[in-house]
Amino acid sequence: METDQALFNYLLRLADSSLILSQRLAEWCGHGPILEEDIALTNVSLDLLGHATALLTYAGKGKSADDLAFLRSEREYRNILLAEQPNGDFACTMLRQFLTDSWHYYLYASLQKSKDETLAAISVKFLKEITYHLRHSSGWVLRLGDGTAESHLRIQNALDELWSFTGDLFDSDSADELMLAAGIGADLNEIRKQWTAHVSELLNKATLKIPESSFMQKGSLQGRHTEYLGYLLAEMQYLPRTYRDAKW
Repeated sequence: METDQALFNYLLRLADSSLILSQRLAEWCGHGPILEEDIALTNVSLDLLGHATALLTYAGKGKSADDLAFLRSEREYRNILLAEQPNGDFACTMLRQFLTDSWHYYLYASLQKSKDETLAAISVKFLKEITYHLRHSSGWVLRLGDGTAESHLRIQNALDELWSFTGDLFDSDSADELMLAAGIGADLNEIRKQWTAHVSELLNKATLKIPESSFMQKGSLQGRHTEYLGYLLAEMQYLPRTYRDAKW
């Protein structure tokens, strides 16, 4: 695989993960448990959409960010499996967000040092917003985990349901290996150590128990997804695919 193609594939995974998670969070708009949280989730969604747009624009290869977002099929998407999981209740959404925010935080902290100057500059900007995202989701995990019996049960159920998708965060392929060797990409093994230490510490403070099963869902790098992504894309891509020449 040539470096240009590897970089394209690498950027797609980063962009797709932010785009799909943005779409999921946008589903909360107008449905948040309180007004402040409704606004907060919408703002995080918009931040992630901005991240996806910047990465897809850079990836390019003769296509616009809109082309890459709206005209690819489910099997062409490379987002992490965790991002496409349904919102569920508020506890499930915040647990999914915390796991993903933690991954994003250590990933982009590493990519700030990328030898690709554009990716490094993008990562510096992203990390400022991701720092807030992580503080926000961490606060809710602590509040719900160490709160009432009901809130604890709900977020523990969410952890039990979503934990098997976390292995996919650190799955790698030849593009990752080439990017790491070129000093462009991040060391996922190192990020896994940082992520695991941080996540374990906070979940312990929240009185939550990490599932003992070692089984992990994987396949996103090969375009294999859960059944939920197809439905999400059908809604997200409907207008651009129906009215190809429309200008907004």
